[in-house]
Amino acid sequence: MGRFSAYKLPLKSMPIGTQDFEYILDNEFFKNIEGEDVQKGKVNVKLTVKRTAASFELDFDLEGVIQIPCDRCLDDMDHEVQTHETLFVKFGTEYSEESDNVVVIPESDGELNIAWFLYEFVALTIPLKHVHPAGKCNKTMSAKLRKHRARALDESDEEDIDSFDDEDIADEISDEGEAMTDPRWDELKKMIDNN
Repeated sequence: MGRFSAYKLPLKSMPIGTQDFEYILDNEFFKNIEGEDVQKGKVNVKLTVKRTAASFELDFDLEGVIQIPCDRCLDDMDHEVQTHETLFVKFGTEYSEESDNVVVIPESDGELNIAWFLYEFVALTIPLKHVHPAGKCNKTMSAKLRKHRARALDESDEEDIDSFDDEDIADEISDEGEAMTDPRWDELKKMIDNN
C-alpha cells in the first residue's frame, strides 16, 4: 500500500498524550483504494490519537460529500458524510481485529495504516436506499422505469409507487381504478375459502 504511506501512524514512536492529525480524502484517494461503494468525493478527516502506556484511542471526525449512484436512475448524487468513529489499538504479537473497533498490531511493526479504516467509515454512512429527492432523477431513466414497473398489489405498494418522483404515476394508478391482483393469489384464496 505504498500509495497510502501518508496514512501510516507511527504509534510506537508517539509520546504518551494527545496528537492531532488532519487528512483530506479526495477523488484520488477513493480511486486508489479501489472500493466498490465510493469512487468520488471530498471528505475532511480530523484524527485525535490519545496514547496511554499500553494502548491508543483514535477518535475520527469525518465531514464532507461523496458521490454515489442513485438507486433509481443510476446518475451520481451527492451524499453528505458526517460521522464520528473511535478505534482502539493495542500492541500484540500479530495483527488481528478483536472487534469492530479494537485492533491489535505487532509491536515489532509499531505502525498502523488507517487508509482502509477511513474508507470503511465513509462507506458505512451510505444508507441502504439512496435516491435523488423527488423530481431530481434523470427523466429519461424515470420514463423507462415507469414503462417497466410492476403494478401495485396493495395499498403499501401503491404508497411506494406514489413516492416515485413522477406525478403522473399516481394519476395512472387512480385512472386504473382498483389495483390488479396476481391471479395466482386469487386461486390460492379460492382454495383456502373452499376448505
